[in-house]
Amino acid sequence: MAEKISRETRSRMMSGIRGRDTKPERVIRSFLHAEGFRFRVCRNDLPGRPDVVLPRWRVAIFAHGCFWHGHAGCRYFRLPKTRADFWASKIAANVRRDATAAQALPDLGWRIATVWECALRDDTENSLDRLAAFIRSTDRAIEIGSV
Repeated sequence: MAEKISRETRSRMMSGIRGRDTKPERVIRSFLHAEGFRFRVCRNDLPGRPDVVLPRWRVAIFAHGCFWHGHAGCRYFRLPKTRADFWASKIAANVRRDATAAQALPDLGWRIATVWECALRDDTENSLDRLAAFIRSTDRAIEIGSV
């Protein structure tokens, strides 16, 4: 099957994707700031480098893109047909890295919130309200997605 987009166009598109300050991260940070939460961005000293950290609440927030983190069952995740082996191993490595961070952070006394891109796309307000409720709770972890 022929690729719908040329290699040069695909390369240009992929080079424009950043690892931080993504739209989901910006939406979460904007909401948290408006709600009065104070946070730090991309703490390199914590396992998995959480996207947002609320030190007072001991909460680490990961804003996961459905494609890059292999959100199983999500309509926004589909393995590319070209170079499928490359993408499968790359995404599997991301999933393994996420799991390692999710195991290490609670041992250090952190609570974890994983907010999937699909949740913010499909029902932003409800997803962010659930995030705020989690931060104020004593729950150890939450995963917010819309699969």
